[in-house]
Amino acid sequence: MASTLTQELLDPILATDPSGPRVTYYDDGTGERVEVSTITLANWAAKTANLLCDEFGLAPGAKVSILLPAHWQTVAVLLGAWWAGAEVVLVADDTAELALVHGSRIDEAGDIPEILALSLDAFGKPVPDLPIGVTDYATSVRVHGDQFRPTGAGAALDGRSIEEVLAEARSRAQAHSLDTGDRVLSSLPWGTTEELIDGLLSVLVSGSSLVQVNNPDETKTDRRSTTEKVTKTLG
Repeated sequence: MASTLTQELLDPILATDPSGPRVTYYDDGTGERVEVSTITLANWAAKTANLLCDEFGLAPGAKVSILLPAHWQTVAVLLGAWWAGAEVVLVADDTAELALVHGSRIDEAGDIPEILALSLDAFGKPVPDLPIGVTDYATSVRVHGDQFRPTGAGAALDGRSIEEVLAEARSRAQAHSLDTGDRVLSSLPWGTTEELIDGLLSVLVSGSSLVQVNNPDETKTDRRSTTEKVTKTLG
């Protein structure tokens, strides 16, 4: 069986650096900082894939809308969806079987039949006052196993095949001069397919690690770059 996009992205770094930091997330608006390793991301991705398959019956080739900001939990959700063999789109597509959305964006899911809402809370709090029929991610995902066995995959991202996504990500990594072991500081958004490939997938496919900063306070950049041992900056 051909590999999923998640396996293509994670297997090389799981083999060489499973416990090193892979995504370090900052939000300067809230003061949040969370750091996750490759193995931790893989565990969360497996839990997500199991959730999508077991509770929503997602099959390889299904389309999933993901309406989430640049965030470490978004990485886990994306990897989980790809591991389950889903095609990810970053818009509310009414041909999607499921939408994974931030709690503030539930209305954007429109007519998508199943909705999984994320609070993105650092302590795993659920989304408050969920409408009937909407499932809370934080509550549901934690009971699922952290191992997953994929059964297939179709298109990966907005109609692009796994090979096409990997080729685009490698091209952007080359454009950014990223290499294995780089520590990459970025505040780029992931709201479109091109932005996601540029700001996230290029980092993962190169074997680099990401320091993602939302609502950046520019007065903290120099010190953060030193503290986090940043070697490259995007944007």
